[in-house]
Amino acid sequence: MISRRNFLKASFAIAASYPLRSVFAYTNTDRSLHLYNIHTQERLAIEYCASGIYDSDAINKINYLMRCHYTNQVVSMDVKLLDLLCDIKDTVGRNKEIHIISGYRSHAYNEYLRSIGRKVVKNSLHLYGLAIDFLIPCVSFDELSKIAKSFSAGGVGKYSEFVHIDVGRVRYW
Repeated sequence: MISRRNFLKASFAIAASYPLRSVFAYTNTDRSLHLYNIHTQERLAIEYCASGIYDSDAINKINYLMRCHYTNQVVSMDVKLLDLLCDIKDTVGRNKEIHIISGYRSHAYNEYLRSIGRKVVKNSLHLYGLAIDFLIPCVSFDELSKIAKSFSAGGVGKYSEFVHIDVGRVRYW
């Protein structure tokens, strides 16, 4: 039978080593995205983070693919948003292709959408590179929104044609 003293020593040893393992696991994370822009028909399969180090050239390529297709304007997408998108994709399958409906949205395009009756917010987080509307073929919108909500990383909206994620305050619709 194990003594109380040995049990406590073993418990403390396990507890002390756990945070270090999780920190090392995070820094060795490789992140990749397989993207398809439905408006421009462009595809991009790219690793944008290797061993915890972000590749600025890869992120620039992602930013270009996520540009406003209406004006061709490019902005920097928030890396936390890219990581969230990657985490969602990895949950359903690491090699899944993500179809981008809307990444960055210029003020001109946002106003155009408002003028034709689309229910877009005047000060949308898309205007700042903080939101993405997407789908993953063969994955239901219910499942995608449930997975996105599980991260509690920002807003999640489920629509009839796509799922919206952003890195603003946590809220669901």
